[in-house]
Amino acid sequence: MTDVPGVRPISIAIIDDRPASVELMQSALQNLDVETHAFHDPEQGLEFILNHHPQIVLSDLVMPGLTGMELLERVVEFDPTIDVILTTAFYSTESAVEAIRKGAADYLNKPFPPNLLRARLEPLLARHRARLEALALEQSLASQASFAGMIGNSPPMWHLYSQIQRIAPHYRTVLVTGPTGTGKELVAKALHQLGPSAAGPFVPLNCSAVVETLFESELFGHVKGAFTGATHDKVGLFEHANNGTLLLDEIGDMPLATQAKLLRTLQQQEIQRLGSLQTRKVNVRVIAATHHDLRAMIARGAFRQDLFYRLSMIELKVPSLTERDADLQLLTRHFVARYAAQFNKTIHGLTYRAQLLLRQHSWPGNVRELENVIGHACIMVMGTMIDVDDLPDFLRNHEEAPPEAPAPLVAPELSSLDEQERRLLTEALTKTGGNQSGAARLLRISRDTLRYRIKKHNLTV
Repeated sequence: MTDVPGVRPISIAIIDDRPASVELMQSALQNLDVETHAFHDPEQGLEFILNHHPQIVLSDLVMPGLTGMELLERVVEFDPTIDVILTTAFYSTESAVEAIRKGAADYLNKPFPPNLLRARLEPLLARHRARLEALALEQSLASQASFAGMIGNSPPMWHLYSQIQRIAPHYRTVLVTGPTGTGKELVAKALHQLGPSAAGPFVPLNCSAVVETLFESELFGHVKGAFTGATHDKVGLFEHANNGTLLLDEIGDMPLATQAKLLRTLQQQEIQRLGSLQTRKVNVRVIAATHHDLRAMIARGAFRQDLFYRLSMIELKVPSLTERDADLQLLTRHFVARYAAQFNKTIHGLTYRAQLLLRQHSWPGNVRELENVIGHACIMVMGTMIDVDDLPDFLRNHEEAPPEAPAPLVAPELSSLDEQERRLLTEALTKTGGNQSGAARLLRISRDTLRYRIKKHNLTV
C-alpha cells in the first residue's frame, strides 16, 4: 500500500462470461490493495474501460459477441498504457503470439492457481503504482508552480516572474507585450498585487471596446453639460483608480488624440474632466498592454512615439505557449482540475492519445485557447478520462495523418510524460540516424520544438 497522499488504488477490470472464472480472479486479488470491477458482458466491460480508464484489464479470450482479441485491439488503440492480460482455456501458441504482438501484457492458460495470477500481476501493479505516485507528485508540484495567479514552471516563465518581482515595488508605468491569449492581464494583476498600490483598486479598460468619441470621458470623466447627453458629472477611470492601478489593455487601439492627453496625464499626474477648467491630482500606476507591434505602428504614424517611450521604460514580454511548451502538461492539469470542480465531475486527466493530440497542436490562441479546449472537453467527457472524442472538432479534424513509417513510437511502460517524451525523442533520433528534420517529421513537431526538447532532456545528437 502506498503512503503517497492523493494516490488512488489500482483499478482492474475483469471481463469473463463465466461467473466461476470471475469469482476465482476476484478472490485471488483480494489483499492486493486494488479495486476490481467485474463484467460478464464484454461490451459492458469495454464501455467501462473507455469511461473509467482502469490500469489493468483481465479478459477471457473466447467470449460471445466481442472476443478478447478484439477487446485487446480496442483497448490498445484507446490507451496503450493500459495493461491487458488475456486468459483462455483453449491455449494455442499461435493465439499467444498474436496476443503479445497486438500489445497484450501477458497470456495465461486456464485453469491457473491464484498465486500464479498474483505473481504475473506483481510487476504490473508496481509499475502502475509508481506511475500514479509520479502523477500525484506532479499534481502536488503543480499546486506550487504558480506565481500571483499565473501557472508555469518553464524557464521563460521563471524569467518573467523574476522581472515582475524586481519591477513591482518601483514602477510608475509598464508596457506588457505578447500575443493574444498569453495572459497579459494576469501579469498586470501580479504587478498590482506585489506593488505599493496593492491596497488600492485595480481598474482594467479594454481600449478596443471603447467608442472613439467616448474615450476622453471614459478615462478622464466629464461634467454635466460637457456634450449632448451629459446629464450629470461622471468620474473617469483615472479618478476611480486613484491610489491604485489602471490597466489600459490593447492600448494600440487608442485614438491619437486621446494618446496626447494620456501622455500629459502621465507626465503631470493630473487629469482634467471633459468640459471642466479644473485639474485634479491623481496617484495612479499605469500598465499598458498590447499584442500589436507598437514600433511598427509608430513608423506608420498610428501610435505616438513620445507616449511609447513614456510607457516602455519597462517592457515585459509574455511568452507564447509554443515558447513555453514545457508548461503544456502543467496548464492542462490545472484547467482540468478547475473545470472538473466547476462542473462537479470526477476527471482524472487525459488519455495518452489525447495528450499526444494536444502536443501536436500549434496553439495560435495560446493559453486562452488551451483553457477553452479543456473547458469544452470537461463538459463533453462522460467518464473519468478525457479522450480524443471529447476534444473540439477543429483539433480532431486537423490531426495530421501518421507518417508512413515505422511502428508508432509508444512507450507504455514509462511512469511519466517527461520520461515518455525522452524515450520518444531518443527512438525518433535513432530511427533517423540523428537527422533532426527526419525526427521532427516522424514525431510531427517543428524542428524548433524538437531542438528545444532535445536541450530540455540533455540529449546528445
